[in-house]
Order: sequence, then structure tokens, then C-alpha cells
Amino acid sequence: MKPQRHIAPPALAAAAFAVLLAASQPARADDGHGHDHDAPPSATAAALPRFATASEAFELVGVLDGKKLALYLDHAATNEPVQNARLELEIGSEKVAPEAVAAGEFQAVLSREPGDGVTPVTATIAADDESDLLAGELDIHHDAPAAPDGAGARNGSRLTGWPMWCGIGLILLALLFAAVRSGAARRGGAA
Repeated sequence: MKPQRHIAPPALAAAAFAVLLAASQPARADDGHGHDHDAPPSATAAALPRFATASEAFELVGVLDGKKLALYLDHAATNEPVQNARLELEIGSEKVAPEAVAAGEFQAVLSREPGDGVTPVTATIAADDESDLLAGELDIHHDAPAAPDGAGARNGSRLTGWPMWCGIGLILLALLFAAVRSGAARRGGAA
């Protein structure tokens, strides 16, 4: 009589753990932080230079597209758009008077595109009986290649996309092969 071969329970548990580990990916927060106000995220928007600054009262996000600047002003405590706000900006040495287009949304056109590097941004905000001065930085690097759509989510894990599924498939094939061999060994031993 032949000795029975079987897969040891610890080996099955280790293989199952490996499959689950390879399939899991950490969650990633969207870079827009909800300030796009109903606009669908796009690969182009993710690549545009932006700045964000906040105080106890306000949060301000600016997105630069060439010389066009879109600004989103929210209450820090509730993340709701600020109604009836007045906003003045200084980007580098240029003073900018943004135009309100909706509650908490402003647009401005700069006289020229900022150059590569870090440009200081100062915002003066007045809304109802509150006023505040916020400071931030706009970091621009025109020569850096844009990441392909979805590439940022893949940077945190080695086993993603096509290689991950190949690895999972190989593990499942190995488990299937071992189970078939074990079953054949059992049938051969019983005869």
C-alpha cells in the first residue's frame, strides 16, 4: 500500500494567505479632496499644478492651468463653499483679483505663467464678519513627465495590475495541481 500524500493544512493556509495578500491593495485618497464640486476627476486635472492652504476658518485650493487659475474656498469646519466672499491673491510678486463665479468658486487669469520652482501664494479672504490671511506655495515643474492615468495608485504596491493577476493565477494553479495529485494519491492508495 502506497503512503497517502496530502497537502498539509499549514501549507493551504499559507497559500491562501499569499493569495489574499497579493490581491489586497491599500486604499488611496483622491488628490482633489472633494474641492472639484461635482466635476468628474480627470487625468489632466490631476497633473495640473495646485496649492492648498487652510486656517481655522477657511480652506483655499487653487488649480493652475497655464495662466488660468481656478480657486475653491470652503469653510474649514464644514467643507461647505463660502458664500459672498471677497478674495485677493498675491502669487509671487503679482497681485491678482479673482472673480467670483459661484459660491466658494473663483477664477483669475495671470499676466504670465509662473516659472518652474516654488512660488509663494498669499490670500486675503473676507466673508461676512470673518477675515483671514492664508499663505501657501505653488510648486511647478514643467519638465517632469505626467504620470499615466492610474499610475499613482500603483506606486504603493509591487504586485498590481498584470503581474499581480499572473501571480494569483500561478498560486491557484499550484493549489489545483496539488489537490489533483492528492486526490489521485488517495484513489491509488484505496485500490
